[in-house]
Amino acid sequence: MRSIRGSGLFSGTGLVIAGLVATLAAMAFPLWSYADRSGTGVDALNAGTVSTGYGPLSAQDRDFVTKVRLAGLWELPAGQQAQERGTTEAVHTAGEHLVEGHTFLDRRVRDVAARLGLELPNQPNEQQREWLGTLGTARGGEYDVQFANILRRAHGKVFGLVAQVRANTRNSLVRDLADDANTTVLDHIEVLEATGLVDFEALARDAAGASAPPLTVSPAPPGPTVSPDLPVPVSPSPARTYPLPPAATSPPPRGPTEAPRSTG
Repeated sequence: MRSIRGSGLFSGTGLVIAGLVATLAAMAFPLWSYADRSGTGVDALNAGTVSTGYGPLSAQDRDFVTKVRLAGLWELPAGQQAQERGTTEAVHTAGEHLVEGHTFLDRRVRDVAARLGLELPNQPNEQQREWLGTLGTARGGEYDVQFANILRRAHGKVFGLVAQVRANTRNSLVRDLADDANTTVLDHIEVLEATGLVDFEALARDAAGASAPPLTVSPAPPGPTVSPDLPVPVSPSPARTYPLPPAATSPPPRGPTEAPRSTG
């Protein structure tokens, strides 16, 4: 009987201990954030980030600095070429803006890279060399069209990257460089579009092919047969008003012979 009672005692104690362990584990689980597990986005961010005197420098930051340099390596000569080969004043103007903008940005990115200890490329990448090759073989009006569309497509892609880096970077040097890049890229987009040669339909098709489908899908053709009613605006509640007190006025000045008024 004693052995049976003893085993039962130990069995009950084991159940209590197991229950306590399970309870503690359940309480501790929320403290272990899923975002901090190995292989998640935060884990990758931490693994690719290094400390600098200007704030954390992520892998995306370093990639952005490299791409700013690469952009200048091919867009600056493309702008010089446009000034020579372009057949319209608008193309000449766009080329001038490219030269000025990337001369400025290249100086900025080399300064940033030196402060952060980053090595920069000295040659355009393969895709950029292909673009320069295409422009190099074009002549006349065909050159103008190729120039406007190749450069506009490239600037549109980098514009999104600049915005993403500017929104997320924790490094002050990269943040300032993103500001300068944003201003420069937007200026180049505008002067390229001002040539009147940009094929916006092709740009839209390229963007659609590279992006995910929208979350909200429009009705398939032919769509609804009855036109929906116009939306009825909701009248806002009348704002509560508070009357202002009357303006303060000063009593008129008394003349030298005027007797003071009686207060009685």
